[in-house]
Amino acid sequence: MSRDPDPFTRGERAARDNIPAEANPYHDGSEEYALWAAGHERIATAMEASESEGT
Repeated sequence: MSRDPDPFTRGERAARDNIPAEANPYHDGSEEYALWAAGHERIATAMEASESEGT
């Protein structure tokens, strides 16, 4: 049985699926919340950068 991905990976996936950062499923202030937000930000920033370059 496979384990759920870590919060960072789940945040990355959410950003790829265009799920807003406000939809973070973890409790604000928890380590998981911070990890999810960091993963989301990493992908969202990369996606915005590629859009601004017109790619």
